[in-house]
Amino acid sequence: MNQKFRFPSRKSQAFGLSAAILLTAFQFDGRAKDEGFVSIFDGKTLHGWHISGKTGHSRSSGNKTGGKWVIEDGAIIGSQDIPGNGGIVITDEQFGDFEVVLEMKNDFGPDSGLFLRSTEDGKAWQAMVDYHANGNLMGVYGEGLGGKPSVANFRFGEKVTEITSVPAPYPLPVLEDSWPLFWRHGEWNELRARIVNNPPHITTWINGVRIMEWKETEVRHPAKGGIALQVHGGGDHTKEFVRYRNIRVKRLDLH
Repeated sequence: MNQKFRFPSRKSQAFGLSAAILLTAFQFDGRAKDEGFVSIFDGKTLHGWHISGKTGHSRSSGNKTGGKWVIEDGAIIGSQDIPGNGGIVITDEQFGDFEVVLEMKNDFGPDSGLFLRSTEDGKAWQAMVDYHANGNLMGVYGEGLGGKPSVANFRFGEKVTEITSVPAPYPLPVLEDSWPLFWRHGEWNELRARIVNNPPHITTWINGVRIMEWKETEVRHPAKGGIALQVHGGGDHTKEFVRYRNIRVKRLDLH
């Protein structure tokens, strides 16, 4: 269904009009439930994860470090450790067909990403978290795979409250002027991605609304890999931060 929905105005909300009711007629799949999901982040340590400086985003350190990753207030917080130097934090465990969900509260400025089936050097199918001007959320990008695909259905303006829809194989289901009500900057929002098969079929959601569907047509990457979070290299983003918490995964290839 390509029909778009409009979120209620703040005035309408004050009179008790529920956004959830409006969404049920559209591509609203709901926030991820607990059934089948297991936590892969304990909220206190990076147990089960490790930092990799082997990606191209860690060249500023000579690939010796992979950015700065700390745990605060139950969240993984990432930033460049020196100007221009980022990297990834990646699960020790490998995953094939799965769905991953997390909550995100990043600064508007750093470029990040949710990597699916990532290698140690950061080759992956990326659910984009390009949370900056001209960036997007939950488009699909072939990280280290020749930049193919590179599909997104909206772009941020200079402000986090401004978006412009762009042509895409899966049109943006959110009206541009409803964005500030749908996505609440400075609060925790839910991001979710599913990957199955190889060539993969990738689906992404923001706050329970299906945002992107993409089907690859050829095998170009392993059928298993890690789940990773990225801090992009380049520029100086040492004082800007990405924040992720409540990270859970549901395996879809277990019988």
